[in-house]
Amino acid sequence: MTTFDLDAQADALARHLYYEATATRPAADDPVLEGALEADICVIGAGFAGLSVALECRARGLSVVVLDAHRPGWGASGRNGGQTLVGFAKDDVLEKQLGARGVRAAWALSIEGVNLVRERIARYGIDCEFTPGYVTVATRPKRVPDLRAWMDAARQRWGYDRLEWLDTDATRARVASQRYIAGVYDPLSGHLHPLKYCLGLADAARREGAQLYAHSRALEVVRGAQPVVKAARGEVRSRFVVSCCNAAPGGVLPEAVAARIAPIASYIIATEPLGRELADSLIAQRSAVCDNNFFLDYFRVSADDRMLFGGRADSTGAAPEKLTAAMRARMSGVFPQLANARVEYAWGGFVDVTRNRAPDFGSIDPNYFYVQGFSGHGVALTGIAGRVVAQAIAGEHAAFDLFKQVRHARFPFGPAWRRPALEIGMLYHRLMEMF
Repeated sequence: MTTFDLDAQADALARHLYYEATATRPAADDPVLEGALEADICVIGAGFAGLSVALECRARGLSVVVLDAHRPGWGASGRNGGQTLVGFAKDDVLEKQLGARGVRAAWALSIEGVNLVRERIARYGIDCEFTPGYVTVATRPKRVPDLRAWMDAARQRWGYDRLEWLDTDATRARVASQRYIAGVYDPLSGHLHPLKYCLGLADAARREGAQLYAHSRALEVVRGAQPVVKAARGEVRSRFVVSCCNAAPGGVLPEAVAARIAPIASYIIATEPLGRELADSLIAQRSAVCDNNFFLDYFRVSADDRMLFGGRADSTGAAPEKLTAAMRARMSGVFPQLANARVEYAWGGFVDVTRNRAPDFGSIDPNYFYVQGFSGHGVALTGIAGRVVAQAIAGEHAAFDLFKQVRHARFPFGPAWRRPALEIGMLYHRLMEMF
C-alpha cells in the first residue's frame, strides 16, 4: 500500500468528519515550503507527536521547522476517538520486556502524558472540551478476570492507585446499558475534541516560534552530519530530524523500521444532538467508555450532546458510509435508547499499530529520531514522545532509551503483502472472540 493510496483512502474516510465541522481552522493554511532553510530541528508531521516535539524543542531554545504533507491535524490526530488515557495498549508486553522497574517508569511517563495534555490546555488556552473520567468495561464473564487482573497490576505493580473497581450494579450506574457486567473507573484519564486540541497545539507552536509548512510532503531524508529533508519545492538542512508520520511514513524511514507498523482503519459515527437530559442519562459525568475486547467499542458524549461511537477496526479502509449501518447497530445494541437517533456524521482514519501494540521509539542515526506505533493510545502518549525526544536531543537519554529497549517484530512480507497478512491475523482474533 503506497502513501498515495493511504492518502486517497483517508480523504474518503473524512468526507463526513464531525471534528472538521465543529472546529475552526485558521483562515489560511501554513505556507508551502519553497527554497532552502536551515534549522536545529526538522520535524516531519504536524500531528500531536510532531507538534509536541516542536514545543519541547522551542522550550529549549532550538529553532524548529515542521513539515506536513497536508496540514495540522489531517491524519489520526484530527480523526481519533479523543480518549486521553494513562497506560498502554499492551501493558504486559512492556512488563515482560522492561521488567518491574522499567514498566513502572513507563507508566509514570504515561501518567505524565495525561497531565501534560491538561497542562498544555491550561497554558495555551486550548478550548478542546476536555472532560475527565474514563470507564473500561467488560462485556462477558470471561473478560471480567482479565479486567480485574489489569486493575490489580496497575495498582500494585505499575504505580497507579487511582483506579476503582465497579461491580455490575456500579458499572450500570455509570453506563446506562445492560451490555456491561463489570468495569474500572479512572478519574485522571478522560476525553477531548482531538482536532481542536491539535489545532491548539499548532497555534501554540507558531506562537512559540516554530515554523510550520503545509502541503509540503517530505520526500526524502538525506542522512549525514547535517541531514537534509527534501520536499517538492524546497528542503530543510538541520542538525536533527524527527519523523512523526503515524501510519503513512512514505519513504522517509528505512523499510526495516517502516515494516514495524501497519495502518489500521477505525470508524466513528456521531448522532444528531440528543438533548441534554438524554445525553446526561447515558454516561454518568460524561466519562469516556471503552470495552476490553480485542476489537473494541469506544464511545463518549460530546459537548453538544451527541453520542460519538467508534470501533470496527479494519485494515482495508472501507468507506465509512458502507459501515454506518453496522456501527449504528452496535451502538443500538449498547444503548437501545438510541435506536431512533439519526446518525449525522460517519468517518474514519488510519492509526499505526505495532505487532505487539507497544509504542516504537528509536533512532536511525544519532541525529535522526522516529516515534510511531502508538496503537490507539496516542492522544496522551504522543505528548510524552515529543518530550523524551527533545530530552534526548538535549543529551538526556534515559526516558528515550527506556522505550528504545522495547523489541519490535516486523510485519511479514513486503509492503504489498503487509495488509493482507494483517487481515488474516485480524480474522483469527475475530474468530477467537466468538468463543
